[in-house]
Amino acid sequence: MSQSEFIRDADADLPEETRWEGKFIVAKTRGRWEYVGRLRGIRAAAIIAIDEDADGTRHVILVSQYRVPLGRFCLEIPAGLVGDDDGAEGEHASDAASRELEEETGYKAGRMEVLGEFYSSPGMVSECFTLLRATGLEKVNEGGGLPGENITVHRVALSDLSDFVAKWRKAGHGVDVRIAMLLTAEYLGEKLK
Repeated sequence: MSQSEFIRDADADLPEETRWEGKFIVAKTRGRWEYVGRLRGIRAAAIIAIDEDADGTRHVILVSQYRVPLGRFCLEIPAGLVGDDDGAEGEHASDAASRELEEETGYKAGRMEVLGEFYSSPGMVSECFTLLRATGLEKVNEGGGLPGENITVHRVALSDLSDFVAKWRKAGHGVDVRIAMLLTAEYLGEKLK
């Protein structure tokens, strides 16, 4: 499909106005649209990390932490910003994903595969993230993130994932939309039937 097949929004060519700017994000308006974006072209990397036992049982590595905007704990796949440190503006998403995976979960990936770029909430946020699949995992430390992040690591058997997510929700916690991708065979590297 080419872009010429679609009709652009009536506000698409109006001037963009900055309403507020913080250290990492900026709030903008364009016509009737209000949205936020990352400053300095910062992007994100999100990782589907698959670990396998000697008997072939496959697990996904998830993280949870308290998210102030939600006012509760949220279950997520490991993720972090690409090029957010001074001097790291040209950082590759795979490098950021490897760093974030180890910081947050304590696992190092033997292989990191880029699955593509995605937008998490395109009607409200201009941020895109690169989705990667990490395999060949090796546990090298306890994880937990940087000081103050207080990240909890969850190693969940794929066969138990739906139940784990349901129990997490029932406990009143949040669930990141990217968890929904884990419930599909394609993103887990399974053959579709």
